[in-house]
Amino acid sequence: MSRIYRSLPPKGTKLGIAFSGGLDTRCAVAWLAEQGLAVHGYTADLAQPDEKDPSEIPPVALDHGAVAARLLDCRDAMVREGIVAIQCGAFHLGTAGRRYFNTTPLGRAVTATAIVRAMVDDDVHVFGDGSTHKGNDIQRFYRYGVLVDPGLHIYKPWLDQAFVTAFGGRREMSLYLEKLGKPYRMGTEKAYSTDANVLGATHEAKDLERLDTGMRIVEPIMGVAHWKPEVAIATEEVTVGFEQGVPATIDGKRFGSLFELFVECNRIGGRHGLGMSDQIENRVIDAKSRGIYEAPGMALLHVVYERLLSAIHNENTLDTYAVWGRRLGRLLYEGKWYDPEACMIKDALQRWVAPSVTGSVTLELRRGDDYTILDTRAEHMAYAPDKLSMERVEAPPFTPEDRIGALELQNLSVLDNRDQLLHHLRSLARLPAPVAPPGLPGLLETSDE
Repeated sequence: MSRIYRSLPPKGTKLGIAFSGGLDTRCAVAWLAEQGLAVHGYTADLAQPDEKDPSEIPPVALDHGAVAARLLDCRDAMVREGIVAIQCGAFHLGTAGRRYFNTTPLGRAVTATAIVRAMVDDDVHVFGDGSTHKGNDIQRFYRYGVLVDPGLHIYKPWLDQAFVTAFGGRREMSLYLEKLGKPYRMGTEKAYSTDANVLGATHEAKDLERLDTGMRIVEPIMGVAHWKPEVAIATEEVTVGFEQGVPATIDGKRFGSLFELFVECNRIGGRHGLGMSDQIENRVIDAKSRGIYEAPGMALLHVVYERLLSAIHNENTLDTYAVWGRRLGRLLYEGKWYDPEACMIKDALQRWVAPSVTGSVTLELRRGDDYTILDTRAEHMAYAPDKLSMERVEAPPFTPEDRIGALELQNLSVLDNRDQLLHHLRSLARLPAPVAPPGLPGLLETSDE
């Protein structure tokens, strides 16, 4: 039997829906209730910067026909998972050094699991949300939902042709709510759509689908438009301290919770427009999309964490962190943050990399991602200035004689490689129309060949 309802479940079915309070979900709740379903609305408090008070959202679901509605506090969970992502470098998307910090995938992992756990408590086992068939979220909500409740069934209004036919767009939805006496007053129509949580904001669709529209059409909601010359941004120095891989202090100050510290990081980074990026990416269906992202707090903590990593750990550890982190980032993007492979990678990086990261970094922040590292301190560092100092040191770690011996040992591999390359070129010469690697024949020519 299929897990996904292709049309409405039977009348009286209890159905849980992720309720944001926007036009789409208001229309869905009203329509589903009108069809005789017992709709339960679940709203996640993600400290989303585009909502003044999330506690005002559940009553809206009740007003539109839901039989029950709950607000789920996910704020601490959001920050906790964001810190895990930083500890593991779980970011696979980037352009010329600017990262996308996977803030929406992290939000879906927290939101979907919290909602379905609450649904299980309420004995609700049919789940719906506002994701469409063209995006990533439809897969993320599906995977996390079934992971929590193996008996879960899915009904998504935007996969039901009857619903799509009835409500082809925002105008039809608005007219439907007006007919019910519950008009939805839309604000000025934006040139793009926005999804946000405490970790970051995603702007995409509409005008942003065209690559000739840049970041300049976006009005940031977590910071300043640093590209506007009329926006005054003062230079600022900030020191962020980590303890065993976890951010602990800002300018020496401790906070009542990790959530409070992260909110302050958002404020600091936001004042400078830190962490904004323009990315082209592959969705899970392997078609490309484009988004403009904000993540001031994540960007600030990421800079500090990776600076400390580079001072504390050796190159092989850093290479493993980079390779595994990129793989983990893709798993997160695909809705697999809690799969065994992802848990294995997280466990390794959190157990063997993060605990050594105790120290602080002082930055001078200017505009956007323009910053300077002023000071780096750590409890333990592989870096030590005396190891490679160009000045005379009292007890050098190695002498010129030691280095001569180390260079002589390189003869083995260099000459073996040379013999291998010559053998390869001779083999190519016996092939029809051989093509040698550029530069190699001349490089290896000698008088005895």
